[in-house]
Amino acid sequence: MDKPEDGAERNGRARRTGAESPDSNHPRIKVFNIHILFMGLLVSLGGFIFGYEGGAISGYLQMRDFIHRFGDDAGTDDRDQLGRVRTGCMVSFLSVGCLFGALISAPVADRLGRKYSITFWNIIYILGNIVAITSRTAWYQVPIGRLVGGFGIGALSVLTPMYQSETSPKQVRGMLVSAYQLFITLGIFTSYCINYGTEGIYSPAAWRITMGCGFIAPTVMGIGALFLRESPRWDFRRGHHDAAATTLARVSRVHPKHPEVQHELREIRQQLEAESVAGQTKWHEFFTGPAMARRTLLGMTLQALQQLTGANFFFYYGTQIFDAVGIENSYITSMILGAVNFGSTFVGLWVGHRYGRRPALVIGGVWMFMCLIVFASLGSFALYPDNNPNDLNARTDPNVGYAMIAFACLFIFGFATTWGPLVWAIVGEMYPSRYRARCMGLATASNWLWNFLISFFTPFITGAINYRYGYIFAACSGAGAVIVYFFVVESQRRSLEEVDTMYVRGVLPWKSAKWEPDSIDERDIRESARP
Repeated sequence: MDKPEDGAERNGRARRTGAESPDSNHPRIKVFNIHILFMGLLVSLGGFIFGYEGGAISGYLQMRDFIHRFGDDAGTDDRDQLGRVRTGCMVSFLSVGCLFGALISAPVADRLGRKYSITFWNIIYILGNIVAITSRTAWYQVPIGRLVGGFGIGALSVLTPMYQSETSPKQVRGMLVSAYQLFITLGIFTSYCINYGTEGIYSPAAWRITMGCGFIAPTVMGIGALFLRESPRWDFRRGHHDAAATTLARVSRVHPKHPEVQHELREIRQQLEAESVAGQTKWHEFFTGPAMARRTLLGMTLQALQQLTGANFFFYYGTQIFDAVGIENSYITSMILGAVNFGSTFVGLWVGHRYGRRPALVIGGVWMFMCLIVFASLGSFALYPDNNPNDLNARTDPNVGYAMIAFACLFIFGFATTWGPLVWAIVGEMYPSRYRARCMGLATASNWLWNFLISFFTPFITGAINYRYGYIFAACSGAGAVIVYFFVVESQRRSLEEVDTMYVRGVLPWKSAKWEPDSIDERDIRESARP
């Protein structure tokens, strides 16, 4: 017979789940409402912009007019080709801009606020896209435009999960932050579809139509952000306590005096008071603060491993990969991969919300490891009968090519349901308010650094080792599963202050899902803010 649950345990459980205790006279928090929907859809457009820009480039590189204008090498049939250097620059300069945009975004967001920063960085992206779309024959204008646009995308990759994690109720915070990845996949799929519709046009319209469509999302997001409420945690730190309470109440559809709202405000106030005692933040505190070295390095490692799973290897060079395996229209194959990626991310939002971050990431890492091993083995040892992929006259085995596409789809399913959306959620929840903007900037910069390295060097690496490249990504996927198991605490349905306390107290990650605090200890909050 189960032990009856006393009042303290019942109220503690109510705080963690968002439900009210039976003796409460206050209405239940409504975690799904129009404010949450508007915020989630609008702010997640930052992911759409990134996905669209990243997916579109894989189509440009195969379009005849684009190659004719910007190519530098004559192919085997006297047609122009894009050399490896130009290809690498056009793909990777976006990531270089994103790297610096992620680093710059933190001080701008702390000074201007989250929502006005979102508008500002959308304007920067639009300016970069103008530079790229107006290029005529100067190939370097394309990477320069992508570099400038990358500043905006990189900053938005920090601001989007930051704003959503600071504003949304804890019951759906992970799902909303993960929606950033959902919109990345939607952007990739949309760009593939537009590329497929324009690739047959032998004029600048083939690639300029795709670039032109890239103005829509940042315009909507930039204007729409002006109608959002400011992050309640940023408002509170600036002394706008009533505005912070109003925002927390609106996103939960309750009165500002609701006990859950007041409880969260108390946690924010306690942490802010402790930070005030600690004084101004210094850069070295990202590593010397309590449990901060571990968290800062862990966030950077997780973001790097998200890239090193190899997902963007397929998205950036998808049309070229499947053209090499003998598929007649590689654009169709890319659309299939994009559709699998987009559809699977819906499953990922549910998986992270239902089963938690840790088990999903561990299982996803193992799944991707197995898929990549098979993909790399088929490409290395079965695709070419004479085992010589560098022989231009070699005939590929189409059945092996179709099998590789199948395992690529299985890999993308594993990525889109786990490592794609959930890494953004974990990084958005990992840091205390005092360091959140700058630490998220460092973590996201790590993502963009590895994004750049992969996108720039992939043409050279695949030219040297071909599909054996997949073994490297497989090893990184397996390593990611191990790192998550031993170092990442479960943050599902926890307030940001509770997550901070778990790291400060040193809760064992594999026991963190069952950790049940009575309350947020003020001592722990002060400890987390101590330099």
